[in-house]
Amino acid sequence: MSVELPESVPPPTGSGESSSGPSRRTFIATSTAVGGAVVASGVIGGTLLAAPEEATAAEALPSSRVSLTVNGTRRTVTVDNRTSLLDLLREHFDLTGSKKGCNAGACGACTVLVDGRRVNSCLTLAVRLEDAEVTTIEGLADGDELHPLQQAFIDEDAFQCGYCTPGQILSGVGCIQEGHTGSPEEVREWMSGNICRCGCYVKIVRAVEQTAARK
Repeated sequence: MSVELPESVPPPTGSGESSSGPSRRTFIATSTAVGGAVVASGVIGGTLLAAPEEATAAEALPSSRVSLTVNGTRRTVTVDNRTSLLDLLREHFDLTGSKKGCNAGACGACTVLVDGRRVNSCLTLAVRLEDAEVTTIEGLADGDELHPLQQAFIDEDAFQCGYCTPGQILSGVGCIQEGHTGSPEEVREWMSGNICRCGCYVKIVRAVEQTAARK
């Protein structure tokens, strides 16, 4: 089926003649390209399609002021409401002992104590911890004297690469405080959220049992 051209468009010329104006196909292709470039520049630049008020609102991220005690020291800071406790500790307080492993609450490398209870700091919003007491691996030792579980990890050689060790120790401390150290099986069950990629589980359990027995 043929398509009839509008009367305003001149008929095709012979093979030996040149056209004085753009063809219909050239006009459509050029218009489409120019229009696409304009839209793309507006989206990429963020200024053509977005009003100044909308751009300002996007830049003003919601934040809150929170006060909490970290390792015995009172801290007050204003943070983005989306900031996790882990990022607060590492990026704002320079307490880098708590490690960012999976950042999804599956490995336990970021475990800290909040009001004496074990939590995955990567899943805990900092703004929800007003007046809370947080203990990290940096706060366990008493000066130069290591916490008993820290010493037990050394005595039992309960680590290799050491990346998961801060979380393992904090989880072990919580496990002991909760009274879940009746047997090696119980310790393994209650510390199952802490993954050791080096496979030091036997020695980790032994260190926790040793510390619990001396308590």
